[in-house]
Amino acid sequence: MPADAINLLGMPQGELEALFTRLGEKPFHARQLMRWVYQRGVTDFDEMTDLSKSLRQRLKDETEVALPQVLSQHDSTDGTVKWLFESGFGQAVEAVFIPEADRGTLCISSQVGCALDCAFCATGAQGFNRNLSAAEIVGQVWHANSVLPRRDNEARDYAVTNVVFMGMGEPLANYRSVVPAIDILISDLAYGISRRRVTVSTSGLVPTIDRLGDECNVSLAVSLHAPNDDLRDQLVPINKMHPIAALLDACWRYAGKRQNRYITFEYVMLDGVNDQAGHADQLFELLDGKPAKVNLIPFNPFSGNEFQRSPADRIVRFQNRLRERGIVTTIRKTRGEDIDAACGQLAGKVSDRVRNRLSEKRRRTATA
Repeated sequence: MPADAINLLGMPQGELEALFTRLGEKPFHARQLMRWVYQRGVTDFDEMTDLSKSLRQRLKDETEVALPQVLSQHDSTDGTVKWLFESGFGQAVEAVFIPEADRGTLCISSQVGCALDCAFCATGAQGFNRNLSAAEIVGQVWHANSVLPRRDNEARDYAVTNVVFMGMGEPLANYRSVVPAIDILISDLAYGISRRRVTVSTSGLVPTIDRLGDECNVSLAVSLHAPNDDLRDQLVPINKMHPIAALLDACWRYAGKRQNRYITFEYVMLDGVNDQAGHADQLFELLDGKPAKVNLIPFNPFSGNEFQRSPADRIVRFQNRLRERGIVTTIRKTRGEDIDAACGQLAGKVSDRVRNRLSEKRRRTATA
């Protein structure tokens, strides 16, 4: 395999068609190749028998289907599975599969680490190294579907029915790779996942939310976690650049571009920090009459973090206070906690190159 081989994994249909045209081949071969790689899980060109021998040899000489290396797999007692994927130079990222009776959800990473440094997140505590490529993002889905049993053994009924960009990293900070990956996830030539079953979660990069709304029709989740700017500045530092009012305006614009579209607001429950009745009332004022749902997330602890999970009864009271006033509110069930695969616990292996001033200040305070 030549050192400069082109990796076909993660390449959307249009780019593959352009590549085959440059090779002097018919562009329809792109559709054949996508079916082999994604629907049949085949990466060996010799097995792609509806391609000519000469084309298969050309592909072997100039291209590859390079998958991310799996470093480890951890299985939870509740059925959750976590994989650690090698991402070069001692780095690694994580993906988590959550099985349920009616769906199989894969939580995937988009960056090695994260630069946004949310105060309660294990990923942000490690800093940021680099963006993942579209191949590295799609490769997480490819691996999960290749090792997990298909649902009911139907030809297209893959183990993964839902994909959420809620693993390591801020997806909208890696827009260039995330959107091509989404194109493959929803393509009928690949996994054919419904757009409503692909969710991009963001901490609030307002200009890119608008861009995503114009270019990509998928579900949007927003990591809100506080109902006022003073508190959110402490928990989600990007709020200092894009405060709540601007963030919500972008969310309503996004929802307005699609019929019957709701925005899910994620709200991690931190004991004594953001879980009081007054916080629920403030949150209601922000979302009243808007296309919004709230997902309350019990905080999942990790080493070196000072926060504690809100008591279960307080989380329920918070939920009821919103529900009674008409806000659809759910409580996320914690899964995979015994293998550090729960929400906010994904840390992978990151030798960071970027830490923002807030994280440095937090560490100095902790060691003072």
